[in-house]
Amino acid sequence: MHKVLVVDDDKVLQQSVRQALEYHHFVVDVADNGKEAVTKVYGQKYDLVVMDVNMPEMDGIQALIEIKKHDPSVIVLILTAYSNVTDAVKAVKEGAYNYLEKPISSENLVALIKRALKARSMVETVGFSSPTLSIGETSTSKDKFVGESNAMKKVFDVISKLAKVNTPVLIRGESGTGKELVAKAIHYNSPRKDEKFVIINCGAISENLIESELFGHEKGAFTGADSRKIGKFQFAEGGTIFLDEIGDISAAMQVKLLRVLQEKTFMPVGSNREIKVDVRIIAASHKPFEEMIKDGSFREDLFYRLNVLPVYLPPLRDRKTDIPHLVNHYINYFNNVHNLRVKGADPEALDVLSNYSWPGNIRELRNIIEHCFIMEASDMIHVSSLPSVVFKDQKKVESSDQGSEDSVIDIEDIQNSVLDATPAAKSSHEVHFSFGTKLAEGGKLDFAIAKDQFEKEFIVQALKLNKGRINQTALNANIPKKTLLRKIEKYEINPKDYY
Repeated sequence: MHKVLVVDDDKVLQQSVRQALEYHHFVVDVADNGKEAVTKVYGQKYDLVVMDVNMPEMDGIQALIEIKKHDPSVIVLILTAYSNVTDAVKAVKEGAYNYLEKPISSENLVALIKRALKARSMVETVGFSSPTLSIGETSTSKDKFVGESNAMKKVFDVISKLAKVNTPVLIRGESGTGKELVAKAIHYNSPRKDEKFVIINCGAISENLIESELFGHEKGAFTGADSRKIGKFQFAEGGTIFLDEIGDISAAMQVKLLRVLQEKTFMPVGSNREIKVDVRIIAASHKPFEEMIKDGSFREDLFYRLNVLPVYLPPLRDRKTDIPHLVNHYINYFNNVHNLRVKGADPEALDVLSNYSWPGNIRELRNIIEHCFIMEASDMIHVSSLPSVVFKDQKKVESSDQGSEDSVIDIEDIQNSVLDATPAAKSSHEVHFSFGTKLAEGGKLDFAIAKDQFEKEFIVQALKLNKGRINQTALNANIPKKTLLRKIEKYEINPKDYY
């Protein structure tokens, strides 16, 4: 639950706000003035502070400045009388999230608090490689970014700059890198944060419907238009519209979007009236715009109009130092979703995850962690609970570990090797490995092929003896479980065949 500090020298108002927040399941603490509030914030962690401006000892503006110096991530909401709105605006400039005029409606207060917490959640989510990105203009670069990935620090810096202005934005990056989260982080930390954030996936809407979806239509504009429809641009008035996969729109629609960007007007389908609109456009795509401009499939003027301060989201494979942070983030997330208490991932599992190439980026990592929650029976994620797909890149690691030794050896060396050895101790479970590879020209064998054949046969025999049970096979055959699982994937062996 979120912890809130209510600061007001008016005891009646203080208790009224406290009761309203506790009714909505917030944990609430109180302070009678700014000085007491600062002391409490220095002593414990609060998610949000609701604070009056005019108080004895220390006023709300000075207390806000001190609180933000100590913890820039704390959200501060200012309460003010109608006659004192100037001070409230000053507080917002000093880093307050927003203000409310007295008398206060509990419904409006709770709604504003929820929006503020949502805004912070969006920023922290997009910044979970750090894993946190604080809000507030008083933050220093040291306060903002705590993490390993320089690539994401650059992204956070650009987000911070874009949140303060009203220019169009183009977010570029591979699928699954978090482009929508970046768009939300920009919107919910901009002056438009209290207005609508509308999402349109341009690639999911057919070409003959997208104009109506964006700009609306008049009754009878086309077959099936039985009534007038308000488009998403008009619906998002004053807010932000996020055009995902903008690289998929047609040339005709590109012209219409360019007009909206330049003139701030559009015409609904089947209408002769122009509608003026105040909407910020944030677009995103994984498409190669430079190549599309060359072949004429995307307008150069639209590209440059959107690409004022571009946001490039790096793929996960280029910021692998963030993987442990991401894993912990999703472990915490799925613990809450599934009401579990997984403590983390063990070093071997993290090693496998770090060596994977992540073609699906963060979206794929999220799915893999949820897969582990389903498969893992303990309170730690182990290699055995990882899906087989993450082991496919381990083959490259193995081949690079073979060193510079010759890959071809003489048959006499093979004859004295373990490949022809029979177990010295005879038992009912005796296993004999036979080497059946044909001699190559010149009487020599390929070592890599021979090694693979032996490994595969060894693992098959071990699985047979242990009835396909992975843990018991690893223990009795003296193979690290991580290695065993990797080899099973490499040689396409199905342990269930030996149950």
